[in-house]
Amino acid sequence: MKLIEQHLRVTAALIVREMATRYGSKPGGYLWAVFDPVAHVAMMTIIFQAFARTPALGLSFPLFFASGYLPFTFYQRMCSFMAGTMKANKALLSYPVVSPFDAIVSRFILQFMTDALVSILILVAIIEFGGVSQPMNFAGMMEAVSAAAVLGLGIGTVNIVMFARMPIYEQIFGIINRPMFMVSGVFFLPDTLPEPFRDTLLYNPLVHIIMWFRSAIYTEYRADGLDKGYVIEFAVVCIVLGLMLLTTSMREIREDRL
Repeated sequence: MKLIEQHLRVTAALIVREMATRYGSKPGGYLWAVFDPVAHVAMMTIIFQAFARTPALGLSFPLFFASGYLPFTFYQRMCSFMAGTMKANKALLSYPVVSPFDAIVSRFILQFMTDALVSILILVAIIEFGGVSQPMNFAGMMEAVSAAAVLGLGIGTVNIVMFARMPIYEQIFGIINRPMFMVSGVFFLPDTLPEPFRDTLLYNPLVHIIMWFRSAIYTEYRADGLDKGYVIEFAVVCIVLGLMLLTTSMREIREDRL
């Protein structure tokens, strides 16, 4: 029990530290975390509204793009934030009371809370100012973004060790990850693509996450090909692999040999 209380206190302290470091030292702080996704959704709305009369689903361009962009950012930001965990907390890891797992948990909680707050603000603004009145499955939306965050946690945890051990892997991962924004279904409905492109895209778990989120916003959307089990299994495998790599590299992390 005392050990659990100790980890909870350390995690809470690390969350406060991460908040101060990440947002307290930057102009605008949390305002920038809100402005960035708002600007992306607004920009995409303006661009695609010039080429199409109506979005692929519903009548609101901002809502359609937000339904693809928001779950994607839960993964993208979580993955990026987690990968830098050890570098950001290198000095603190010299203390026996602070473990790499404390640092990972604190970063996960902070990033998830930040993305959840930003997503709520954006969706509320779209609903209020865009005149959107359709029913939505908020529980389903939460399930989808939680799956996206856990996937980002798993891949980010793997990258903590892989980036340190193999610098070239970081470059390879960046090359592979960069086009994900374009091919994960943010701008389109993957299940409407012809074969074999549709089946190929469905190997990407982010495609399923975005379909999952959209099916919760648009109750009429069937999301053919959506496999929630595949997303969960993929995320769990990544987390297990990441924890195994961290466990075997714990001493090197402590001694700053990674």
